[in-house]
Amino acid sequence: MSMIFQANSDKAIDKMDDPRETLDYSYQTQLELLQKVRRGVADVATSRKRVELQLNQLQQSADKLDRQARDALGGGREDLAREALTRKSGLQQQLGDLQTQHAQLQGEEEKLVRASQRLQAKVDAFRTRKETIKATYSAAEAQTRINEAFTGIGEEMGDVGLAIQRAEDKTAQMQARAGAVDELIASGVLEDQTGQTKDDITLELERLASTSDVENELARMKAQLTGGPAAAPAIEQPDAARPAQSAAQPQAEPGEASR
Repeated sequence: MSMIFQANSDKAIDKMDDPRETLDYSYQTQLELLQKVRRGVADVATSRKRVELQLNQLQQSADKLDRQARDALGGGREDLAREALTRKSGLQQQLGDLQTQHAQLQGEEEKLVRASQRLQAKVDAFRTRKETIKATYSAAEAQTRINEAFTGIGEEMGDVGLAIQRAEDKTAQMQARAGAVDELIASGVLEDQTGQTKDDITLELERLASTSDVENELARMKAQLTGGPAAAPAIEQPDAARPAQSAAQPQAEPGEASR
């Protein structure tokens, strides 16, 4: 059961799989990755800019302390000059650390910029290739549908063919049924329910006419085989009509018969 379910699932997936949608999805994924790289470049650049601002502020503070130390030393305040120079030394150490961080951030930023440029080139190349493949696939799909329409092997055309075949079969079946009912009505097996009821005399006359047609056809065939004229077939009259015919003929008197 599991194998059958898996096979049916694979068929359904293969039927629904459209390479154009797969290509579009891959392209969208690459665009999202490129967007993440660009956001990373922006974040690194922001951090670098923040470090640069801190460097400028520390440098300004160090320059200020240097001027204060000079002024204090010029005013005979060596102690104040020493304190200012001590603070300046601490700022110089912070400046060194920030400069190291700035150099690292700048290097990372340059790497990300180069990676972003390479990725952008790959995305552009993939987009061109994607559109070419999609156009080729669409053309092949259209050609396949045209060929299937001409040959009638496509699903749509196959359904149309089956519909036509079923319609023809039902039409033939209906025609055969109508013919059979007509024959049964003509032979008297079925009665006509439309109100046109035939009596026994009418049915007898119709049977006599049918028998006369058969006898005439048989006589014609015999004449064709023997080469002579066709003899008129004698049609037997029904028993019910014979007494009436004999009663209608007058009997000859004995004297008239001798004469």
